[in-house]
Amino acid sequence: MTYQLLIALRYLRAKRRQRTVSLNTFISIAGVTLGVAALIATLAVMSGFEESLREKILGTNAHVVVVDRAQRPIEDYGEVLAAVARLPHVVAATPFIYNQVLLTAESNVHGVILRGIDPATEGSVTDVERNLIDGRLADLSGTFPPPPDKPGLSPRSGIVIGKELALRLGVFMGDTLNVVSPRGTMGPFGMVPKLRPYQVVGIFDSGMYDYDSSIAYISLAQAQDFFQMGPAITGIEIKVDEIFRASAVADAAEAALGGRYWVRDWKEMNRNLFSALKLEKIIMFIILILIILVAAFNIIGTLTMIVIEKSREIAILKAMGATRRAVMAIFMLDGLIIGGVGVVIGIPLGYLVCWAIETFYTLPADVYYISHIPVRISLFDVVLVAGSALLITFLATVYPSWQAGRLAPVEALRYE
Repeated sequence: MTYQLLIALRYLRAKRRQRTVSLNTFISIAGVTLGVAALIATLAVMSGFEESLREKILGTNAHVVVVDRAQRPIEDYGEVLAAVARLPHVVAATPFIYNQVLLTAESNVHGVILRGIDPATEGSVTDVERNLIDGRLADLSGTFPPPPDKPGLSPRSGIVIGKELALRLGVFMGDTLNVVSPRGTMGPFGMVPKLRPYQVVGIFDSGMYDYDSSIAYISLAQAQDFFQMGPAITGIEIKVDEIFRASAVADAAEAALGGRYWVRDWKEMNRNLFSALKLEKIIMFIILILIILVAAFNIIGTLTMIVIEKSREIAILKAMGATRRAVMAIFMLDGLIIGGVGVVIGIPLGYLVCWAIETFYTLPADVYYISHIPVRISLFDVVLVAGSALLITFLATVYPSWQAGRLAPVEALRYE
């Protein structure tokens, strides 16, 4: 242990010869500790929310989507499906149809996105089937007789709707919904909307209010017939083996399919949302780093007071041959010790806060759609917080260290 470190540790103790740190040193360490813990906990919660949101979005949507660049139906989609299925890292692919319709049930009307899917392959690409809280996706391909009180009606096909949509329309499993499309037939008095009854054969809960209240599913064959698309589809959904490879797979698919098709990955489709989350995380980091900055000002004050109080000892050290750099090193070590102790205590405290938040803090599931706050501690975030805290505390030592280094021994000892 060098003499600079021994002197630095001695200076951090109280004036009286007690084995306790001074009050100023304790306050400085406490400030760094709280700042580090608060930053780790906040970034962990925000990362947890981002990851939870990403999982829910990718549970309902595909990793990569292929559509016609001119927004025309894809006629011979078998060749396109086979081409994307051959690409590296592609796990599964399935066709879909996408259109806006109205759903009516008695006096309730609600606009939704109606998706035509292949019940046999949709489950390999999205989590729609796993999100079902009632019914089966396979029932979309079935045909159901009319209700007993209306035996004259024709048999109906199945439809799967979200939990929130079911509540809005006031329907349950087995009830009848009418799907109304503005793309109807031309009559003598203008366009007549197309209407077809469907039976509710499934209700899903994705955990995302926007999806649960605005999406409904029917079979691909039913959608092709209802929208009079023939054998055509709107696009193809793709699942990859690792979500962060989606961008590379999208580029490869676009190159393989040619300029006619527009291929987008989940990041591009949700760019605004995830950009906003990233910006929010950066802003919170900047705001909470102010706690460590306050502690840094306290470190400046503490070290400046030590320089003033220990000016005689500093002068003696210089008279004994200590260089200006050696004297500065003493006070820089003081700042780094304060920062280091604060970081060492703050990191486990931040982990403890994260554990407490995840374990004891509950949320009303009917409001937030999650029962607890998601927490994800990233090693990168921990290293970033620790490095930032140490850098700030080090910079806080520059002025007091410079003051101590420039102290002239003759001036300091003149009145002793």
